[in-house]
Amino acid sequence: MDIPENDKTEVVVLKDFLNYPSDLPARLAGHDACIWALGKSSVGLSDEEYTRITYDYTTHFVNSLQEAGTKDKTGDPFRFVFVSGEGADPSGKSNVKFARIKGMTEKALFDLPPSSNINTSVMRPGYFFPSKASDRENIRSRTARSMDCLMTPIMKTILPSMYMPVEDLGLFAVEAAKGRWSDEKLFPNSRMRELIKASRTLESQQ
Repeated sequence: MDIPENDKTEVVVLKDFLNYPSDLPARLAGHDACIWALGKSSVGLSDEEYTRITYDYTTHFVNSLQEAGTKDKTGDPFRFVFVSGEGADPSGKSNVKFARIKGMTEKALFDLPPSSNINTSVMRPGYFFPSKASDRENIRSRTARSMDCLMTPIMKTILPSMYMPVEDLGLFAVEAAKGRWSDEKLFPNSRMRELIKASRTLESQQ
C-alpha cells in the first residue's frame, strides 16, 4: 500500500492478527476510534477459517484494547465501527456461514460491558464494489469484475436500497467513527443511504 508521506499516518504491517507487538494495543487504545473493515469472502473457506478471520481477529482486538487502557480512559468512549453485512444473524440460527459468523461477531461487540468503555457501531452494507479500475484489479478476481458489470446496474435499478457506492460507504464509516449518529448502533444499508442523503441535503442548504 502506497500512502503519501505525512505526519498523520503510520502504517503497521501485521503478520498475525492474534499476536500483536507488545506496544501496539496501548498505542491504538490512545486514539478515539477504529474502523474495522478487515474481512474476506466466506466462499471457499471452512467454518474454522472464516470464524478466525471474522470473529477471532475482531474480538481479540477489542479485548486487547480493553487490557491496554480503554477501560481506564476518561472522557468519551472509544468508538469501534464494525463493517458487517446485510443478512448477518446475531441469533446464530442461520444455516448461512456468512450470516451466522458475522452475526455472532456483532453480538459479541454489542455485549461488551459498559466497563469496557468501547462504543460499538455496526454497519451492514449490501452490494458494493470498488469504483476505481485500479482498486478492482488489485482486490477482485477477473470473474468478480465481470460479474460487477452485470450486477451494479441491476442493483442500482431494481434494488437501490441494497446498493452502496464505495465512496459513500467510506464516508459513512468515517463519520460514524467521529461520533456522528451516536444515538444509533445498527445501520442497515437502507439506513446508511438515508442518513448520507440527509447529510448531503443539509450541507447543500448551508
